[in-house]
Amino acid sequence: MATIEVGSTAPEFCLPATTGEICLRDFRGKKAVVLYFYPKDSTAG
Repeated sequence: MATIEVGSTAPEFCLPATTGEICLRDFRGKKAVVLYFYPKDSTAG
């Protein structure tokens, strides 16, 4: 797994969604995008 440095550009990725698929590229050029990562379920994180 690659390490991402603070302030660097996020790598391209797509994820399944109820409407098919959502990709980071869909938001390129938008004013702001927030990515939220959370610890694995049922952990102390």
